[in-house]
Amino acid sequence: MKSGRAALRYAKALLDFSIQIQEEKTVFGEMQNIFSVMQSSTDLDDALNNPVLPTKQKQQIINEVFNKSSKTTQKLFNLLSQNNREGILDVVAQKYIELYDQYKGKVVARVTTAMPLTNALEKKVLQKAAELSPLKIELKNIIDSTIKGGFILRVGDLQYNASVAERMEKLKRELITS
Repeated sequence: MKSGRAALRYAKALLDFSIQIQEEKTVFGEMQNIFSVMQSSTDLDDALNNPVLPTKQKQQIINEVFNKSSKTTQKLFNLLSQNNREGILDVVAQKYIELYDQYKGKVVARVTTAMPLTNALEKKVLQKAAELSPLKIELKNIIDSTIKGGFILRVGDLQYNASVAERMEKLKRELITS
């Protein structure tokens, strides 16, 4: 299990340091790349989380895969290796992206629907999301046919679940308890 708390600490420290040396935008781009690569490569994630693989080898893998990284990001790699935390690299990258967006006054609202949003519906969802957060909203539509209909809106830590699957589950719980 990956440690979100530790990853958040590393991400905060990395953001603070990168702001100090005015490289936050460069590191942001690198963290987006790292997160994307880690999400698409389960082999890389498995290797970095393998307890049998020595730290030196994990560090070498990271350096080979992300060889065009800035000195700041290289320092993060070294720090993670020193503390045997290579396995949380993807979570650190994800947390950095979230923190950077907050720093820039932006928040990503994730809306999960069974089908892609229409332009009219997208405007309505953006209005609802604007009620939940004072920050600039960037909408990301996730398609998930298991919700059957309706939508699930997630803005930061807040979630508004208006899915058909949720309503059916609620009805089922009510029938069982009565």
